[in-house]
Amino acid sequence: MASPVKILVLRFSSIGDVVLTSPVVRCLKEQLPGAHIHYCTKLTYRSIVDYNPHIDKCYYLDGNLVDLIRQLRAEQYDYVVDLQNGFTAGLIKTMLGRRTFSLDTPGLRNWLYRRWKISTLAPQHIVDRYLETVQPLGIENDERGLDYFIPYKDQVEADWLPTTHRHDYVAFAIGGRHLTKRLPVSRMIELCRKINHPIVLLGDNEDRKAGELIANELGRHLIFNACGLFNLNQSASLLQQARVVFSHDKGLMHIAAALQKKVYSIWGSTTPQLGEYPYKTPYVLLEKTGLACRPCTQTGLNSCPLKHFRCMNELSFDFEVKELRQKKKNFE
Repeated sequence: MASPVKILVLRFSSIGDVVLTSPVVRCLKEQLPGAHIHYCTKLTYRSIVDYNPHIDKCYYLDGNLVDLIRQLRAEQYDYVVDLQNGFTAGLIKTMLGRRTFSLDTPGLRNWLYRRWKISTLAPQHIVDRYLETVQPLGIENDERGLDYFIPYKDQVEADWLPTTHRHDYVAFAIGGRHLTKRLPVSRMIELCRKINHPIVLLGDNEDRKAGELIANELGRHLIFNACGLFNLNQSASLLQQARVVFSHDKGLMHIAAALQKKVYSIWGSTTPQLGEYPYKTPYVLLEKTGLACRPCTQTGLNSCPLKHFRCMNELSFDFEVKELRQKKKNFE
């Protein structure tokens, strides 16, 4: 009797991209009887994959690539699924010498779209391209969306929040590694004022200063600045309990999608056409369309190349949060 197939999945960045690979992992595990699925990523993203029941073993890159390759070689994989297609993943594939299935990256098409705004990109989500990578193994999209698993120890209890936010709130993921993917603080304040409902701000320690500026402007009865106070899984728990989620184009947006939350998705220098909008969950796109300079980047920049930042400064907030309107009607 043939031994079960052993598969290594590679994805080294980032939070959102690791979450976006979760359908591949689930489909491999469920559609290949007896398959052993191993996952390799950076140690930074350990909390995302450690609790995934579809993953049998995890390996983490923490600076020592030679030692990591030695450990992976000892596993004697049948296949390697490369969902990164970068230098590190390429080196690992070469050293393992196993049959590989690698993500097709539309580099030239992306460049034409960013540089000359010539769109030859297929209207396809990155998740569907990830799944196309493993089609030769007989894998099909099960259409169940993303996964995110929150361990019990990281489930946030209501009494961890201020009394004003314990029973109902909007989550707003204000962070983002690059400035051009974030609203300026003044515009975040404007958006929060429009929402006019208890809001939990989510982000890391680097976002805490912006969160304090928002809270000081609008008051603690409206704003709870949770930036830097909770780990990633706890932040996911807060997303899960929110009535609705606002988010920039960042990892927490994809976690919210995995938790089947409605997402109001905010876009600046990047565009949804690049294929990483919320996947298989209700969403509303908030973006300034019609700008000849968008997109100026695929991953974000530290400043607007044209110095005007119109994509965020002129973003319209002329929309209605229907979920909050319905709640108000229920109390009338």
